[in-house]
Amino acid sequence: MIKAEGVEKAFGSTRALAGVDLTVDSGTVLALLGRNGAGKTTFVRILATLLAPDAGRIQVAGVDVVHDAKTVRSLIGLAGQFAAVDETLSGRENLVLVGRLYGLPRREARARASEVLERLGLGDAGDRLVRTYSGGMRRRLDLGASLVGRPLVLIMDEPSTGLDPRSRIELWSLIDDFIKAGTTLLLTTQYLEEADRLADRVAVIERGRLIAAGTPDDLKQRIGGDVLEVRATSASDVERLVNLLTGLGAGLPVADMRAQCVTLPTSERVQTLLAAARRIEESGIPVADLGVRRPSLDDVFLTLTGAGGAATKRPEPRLRPVPGEPSLEPAPNARRVGS
Repeated sequence: MIKAEGVEKAFGSTRALAGVDLTVDSGTVLALLGRNGAGKTTFVRILATLLAPDAGRIQVAGVDVVHDAKTVRSLIGLAGQFAAVDETLSGRENLVLVGRLYGLPRREARARASEVLERLGLGDAGDRLVRTYSGGMRRRLDLGASLVGRPLVLIMDEPSTGLDPRSRIELWSLIDDFIKAGTTLLLTTQYLEEADRLADRVAVIERGRLIAAGTPDDLKQRIGGDVLEVRATSASDVERLVNLLTGLGAGLPVADMRAQCVTLPTSERVQTLLAAARRIEESGIPVADLGVRRPSLDDVFLTLTGAGGAATKRPEPRLRPVPGEPSLEPAPNARRVGS
């Protein structure tokens, strides 16, 4: 449904995409992971016909996003990082407006708006002004705007940004429903739990290059099969534990200072656990917990992006983007202006 070949894009001296090859099968979910500035949003903007590549090409259902952008826009729905809805209109009026911008007759636009409101659990709030909506309701309405055109492909750029845990779970449930109905989804996210929960396949982008792709389980196997985890009783002991565990396992230890935790990939869970326990006991460093678990996508991300060096901190949830890379965040007081 989506096919990208050799996609490149630069902003001045900053190379945002350096030859990305990517495919997404019909009716599946691909999660595109990467730190802010890695090139995710640039790729999304090209896919959504908002930006032209310098080289390479992308097709949606066989249609080129550059040479036939108008047709591509009729095939896709886009939900950006922040809810781009008009607070001075009701939820229903927002959706009718987008339907009309898609070129739907007025009656059909109204019918689809009602259908989407019910589907998103906003039927009772459809005629209220959006300024009275909660953050989660606005996010759902924004998602609804991307669905009014009944897209073959739904593009979601960090869809759960700013949502509380309950709203995030509700959003995941809605996405499940879309996929069951046959929608193809490309999802960018920094919530690795989200990718693990939703994605059939995961692709990792770093500095404009695709460095890994596969199912979540495939990628987890790449880092050694299991993860030793040691939780310190004091943040001051974390670096000491990193030094202590260096040389064990199948890679370098990674420190999470916020969680006061050190993780280490290993392919020999029992031997690594026993060796680590001996070293910790001999050192006299007090620990709150010690164990071996299956790896998570967090571990995969840190290892693949080169963040797995000794005493390395986990990346912050929101990092500054690379200078020159565009954002899908709307300008203050901006309104959605259609497809």
